[in-house]
Amino acid sequence: MAREYARTDRVGQQIQKEIAIILMREIKDPRLAMTTVSAVEVTRDLAYAKIFVTFFTSEQDKIDASVEVLNEAEGYIRSLLAKRLRARIMPHLRFVYDSSMVEGVRMSALVDKAVASDKGANRNDDKTNDSDSSGDS
Repeated sequence: MAREYARTDRVGQQIQKEIAIILMREIKDPRLAMTTVSAVEVTRDLAYAKIFVTFFTSEQDKIDASVEVLNEAEGYIRSLLAKRLRARIMPHLRFVYDSSMVEGVRMSALVDKAVASDKGANRNDDKTNDSDSSGDS
């Protein structure tokens, strides 16, 4: 029977869970308040892990500063992670801002706007058709 998940997926999920706990409880930098770990990609040889993070703010300069802080604290976070995970190889961590959440919200707003404008156009067409048909009778 084939495995449901690859080993890298299981390791990635465990790293995601542990880093989220580390960021919440261990890292006291105020620039990292409200940081969410949205995904983790681990290479097949488990040497590198790309950590996708999102932040509560939408200001690009604050986001860049927060990602820089995370990448500078990579060694410390990696050492805390190594204590929590029992793995022979501890991957090097690289933190990347995940803009998919912001893009999803933007796309949803565009769809909502398009639906609202279509409803408005349909109401105007119905009113025009009503006045045309009442004038013919």
